[in-house]
Amino acid sequence: MDTTSTAPRPASLRLDPPSLDPGADIGHVHLKVADLERAIGFYRDVLGFAVTGRLGGQAAFLSAGGYHHHIGLNTWESRGGSPPPRGATGLYHVAIRYPTRAALARALRALLERRYPLEGAADHGVSEAIYLHDPDDNGIELYWDRPRESWPLGEDGGYAMVVEALDLDDLLAEADGEDPVAPEA
Repeated sequence: MDTTSTAPRPASLRLDPPSLDPGADIGHVHLKVADLERAIGFYRDVLGFAVTGRLGGQAAFLSAGGYHHHIGLNTWESRGGSPPPRGATGLYHVAIRYPTRAALARALRALLERRYPLEGAADHGVSEAIYLHDPDDNGIELYWDRPRESWPLGEDGGYAMVVEALDLDDLLAEADGEDPVAPEA
């Protein structure tokens, strides 16, 4: 069976979109990097992931909480390479969801203590987010979701996401707070 065909199907063979199981999620992301040790240094020493495995000097796997890996890094096609140019297709950013606002605040504090440059921060109504880039210029979003029952709704009944300024000082004030039970995703 040829699964690589991109030819459009005749109208009589078009199918309705499948329904994705609501329990599905994105388990990990695998990034091409130019320098494996430099990338490990960022994800381990700046963001706090733990190295869970390696394939020699070609790939590394990192996680939070003992999972086999949330982030894979490899140099199979990219050793010594440069980031894709602006305006090209590809990954916009990887979003790392924190379980609570206090956990996100601690991540922000760690970035500031390390003087790691931030690209921006936003309150999206449904979430609060901090944006930065890794050493290979991959976009990174660090965020937490507000409890689902507080997400704003639009007139059409869909979520009314916004892009408003995030008060970083207010967020940082949460860094030493207790972690309440994380909201259901």
